Amino acid sequence: MPRYAAIDVGSNSLRMLAADVSHGITTVLAQDRQVTRLGESVFRTGRISDDAMDFLVATLSRMASVYSRLNILGVRAVATSAVRDASNQQEFLQRAGEALGTHVEIISGAEEARLIHLGVEARWPRPGERTLSIDVGGGSAELIISQNGELIDSVSKPLGAVRLTEIFLKNDPPGPEDLRHMNSFITEKLHSFYEAHAGEKFDRAIGTSASAAAVVCAVNQIPRAERDEADRLGASLNQIQKLNTALGTSTLAQRRKLTGIGPRRAEIVVGGAAVFARSLEMFGHSGMYYCSAGVRDGVIADLAARGVGREVSRLSPEQRATAEALAKRYCVDFQHARHIAYLAGCLFDVLQSVHRLPPSAGKPLEAAGLLHDIGHFVSATGHHKHSAYLVANSDLPGFTDGERQVIAALCRFHRKSLPQPKHSYFDELNAESKRLVTYLTPLLRMADSLDRSNEGKVQNVKSVLRDNGIGLEIEANGDVGLELWAAGEAAKVFREIYGFPVSVQRARAQSV
Repeated sequence: MPRYAAIDVGSNSLRMLAADVSHGITTVLAQDRQVTRLGESVFRTGRISDDAMDFLVATLSRMASVYSRLNILGVRAVATSAVRDASNQQEFLQRAGEALGTHVEIISGAEEARLIHLGVEARWPRPGERTLSIDVGGGSAELIISQNGELIDSVSKPLGAVRLTEIFLKNDPPGPEDLRHMNSFITEKLHSFYEAHAGEKFDRAIGTSASAAAVVCAVNQIPRAERDEADRLGASLNQIQKLNTALGTSTLAQRRKLTGIGPRRAEIVVGGAAVFARSLEMFGHSGMYYCSAGVRDGVIADLAARGVGREVSRLSPEQRATAEALAKRYCVDFQHARHIAYLAGCLFDVLQSVHRLPPSAGKPLEAAGLLHDIGHFVSATGHHKHSAYLVANSDLPGFTDGERQVIAALCRFHRKSLPQPKHSYFDELNAESKRLVTYLTPLLRMADSLDRSNEGKVQNVKSVLRDNGIGLEIEANGDVGLELWAAGEAAKVFREIYGFPVSVQRARAQSV
């Protein structure tokens, strides 16, 4: 399964999420959140304070140590509003990058909104709906309009809960003038986006971020420790307005006693609640639902959608040139060989949740796809054994001896017998290489079957989860009856190795 990690350096908190993504399902492997109040010093002095920097870097190092043990394919670290505004951002980027071992990217408000949108859609898809999403972070607030899962328009404004607290809320409790100035500022900043969409109706308003969680939990009397139960739970505009009024007239000590609002969130919740209340009022919406997704979820969804890290499972240019040169030397049907290698790579990707092999295992599979038929140069009879011999005794620059042995074994078992301890090209392998050959053999056979006619009719392979196994759907041109029959035969081998069935069918044509 493709595994990714996301780091979100926000103005109030630092978040890490590591997850694998398979069949459209995201499974959390590890997650962490640490309040940093990074924005406090930035919004007060224009720079990240030394103490905040040191604490942040130490926390990043700790988080990196967690996901680095999880065989991650790709990681993206993003920083938002506070770092965008910090005069010493270059020092931060250097130190944070060293702590994580990867580049930290300062993203724009537009990119932040896009990632929030992707995160919400990944966590809570709502086909057919027109949605207004409101995210109130520490330094900025993003308003996002989407239709049927597609982002229509978005805006990022300097309306984060930490920023508003630092600018306007100096007294405890806040004074009436403080609140009036803050609300006027919120209205002013939201006005242009409201004007662009005045009169539009939404099926649903969604609030994201910890501020949204605090508001919905407080309204529904859900303790902060049980905040996960608030996901997809709603609060009416009237309830949010009453809470907003109560928060604005209470002391910090009183806010800390409210159910659903933690002791640190109580310090900044007044500004956050005000943005939600004013946004809903301006757009005339009756309430909002909380969604626990955020930038980190969007980063994971984006990495998966772009296939980041899949290059780890593909031959390097040097390795591919070596394998292709050997294939040409023995006069294989080169287009067929290339297509088998491509289909084998597709199967390796879509069946990662089944074979659970390291990404690097895709390399010998692809090479075997290119070389499995070179034995025809010697004889059509038993060509799989001849292919194995030629690979095992050829010089393959760019491959280790162990990789060459695995490729030879895959060529040997791409037809006829399955790997057994007594077989040559298998008995001399170490335990890990034997495991690779055993689990990759059905994939190579399936790839070969999907080009049985040698005409490249199958263009792509996708997988879907079924109650009793895995379903493969092929996208193809022309008549693929021969390919489907051959794939059915290969499916028997798949079941023998993996212990459950795989079905193969042609994908339904998409309606225009």
